[in-house]
Amino acid sequence: MTAGMMEGCPPAPQSQATLANWRLAPFNSWAFHHVREIIPSADIPHDPDGVRALKAAPQDLARLAIPMADGKPISFGQFLASSSTDGIVILHKGAVVFEQYGNGMTVRSPHILMSVSKSMLGLVAGVLAGQGVLDVERPVTDYVPEVAETAYAGATVRHLLDMRTGVVFDENYLATSGPIIEYRKSTGWNPLAPGEAPSDLRSFYRHLGETDRPHGGRFHYISVNTDLLGWVVERAAGRRFADLMSELIWQPMGAAESAYITVDRLGAPRCAGGMCMTTRDLARVGQLILERGARGTKQIIPESWIADILGAGDPEAWNASTFVEYFRGLDMHYRAKWYVERGRTPLLSGLGIHGQNLFIDPANEIVIAKFSSQGPPLDVELIGVTRAAVNAVRKALSGD
Repeated sequence: MTAGMMEGCPPAPQSQATLANWRLAPFNSWAFHHVREIIPSADIPHDPDGVRALKAAPQDLARLAIPMADGKPISFGQFLASSSTDGIVILHKGAVVFEQYGNGMTVRSPHILMSVSKSMLGLVAGVLAGQGVLDVERPVTDYVPEVAETAYAGATVRHLLDMRTGVVFDENYLATSGPIIEYRKSTGWNPLAPGEAPSDLRSFYRHLGETDRPHGGRFHYISVNTDLLGWVVERAAGRRFADLMSELIWQPMGAAESAYITVDRLGAPRCAGGMCMTTRDLARVGQLILERGARGTKQIIPESWIADILGAGDPEAWNASTFVEYFRGLDMHYRAKWYVERGRTPLLSGLGIHGQNLFIDPANEIVIAKFSSQGPPLDVELIGVTRAAVNAVRKALSGD
């Protein structure tokens, strides 16, 4: 963490993380694991009596060589430093083989997931679908009639899950004006301008009135789909998302700490990016998926839902998207808020801006949970280097 960041009583003005700068470097190196001190949040309680213990089987991965495009390899330790790593936990066969923290993070510090939050919502949706509470083929408007006069008319819950709506929305993280800024203000993530009336997330949807193609076409990544899915899930179950996440996933899987999620001024959860949890608990999520949704004899997430994520995505929809540039040369699909690198040993992942990652290699029983405070929201080079590092770890641990 930058020296002096948020230190002092009060901190010096140039070192203060605020609602206006919390996603910018260097302020994010503190803010990303102190989010609830900046934005209102709802607690996601764990069960202190049901924590899943993680065995330790440490391996020296710091000197592992990571091949680079220029032919000059770097060590895994150098990769962690250069990618602004706040916390990383690697599991192999359920045991912690590598763990490291930086920038003031500790084993108990909850860190923001950014868009890996979407993947968490996808798991809750899967549980509710398995219970018959949520029908993913039904129109969104069956659950949320408030969006019947918006661009979401005719879209299904599955379209939200797979990011295949035709809604016009520019997900430009570097924009300084326009709909994405109004969207962030509605969620409480950006400050209001002087004299500006407060908005809220659910009311924001009335401003989305255009489509540029039919629903069900190409993969089109827009976060507004996920926050709407969060609303759908709450309506279907008649419960707050934070409570659903706690009762359906967090407590039964054995989280060691409570998580939390940011909420707007009326309590709507930021399911698209606002979940915060410890690095070890993110790894526990990965281990649950690796074990096909079960913890021992208790099935938490339907095994069929996980199989569907791995096998039912549409690579043609992916190839028609702009996200191809971030995963060059890879055979990919996106399903139920998860990325899947297809092939003989598939790699399942959640991805969040500024370097948040969860990688799951079921065949080799490897989970990699990584939190970061990178400056750029999305960086093609950093994503590529991260993939190279993950593949080097997979090769080292699997013995290939």
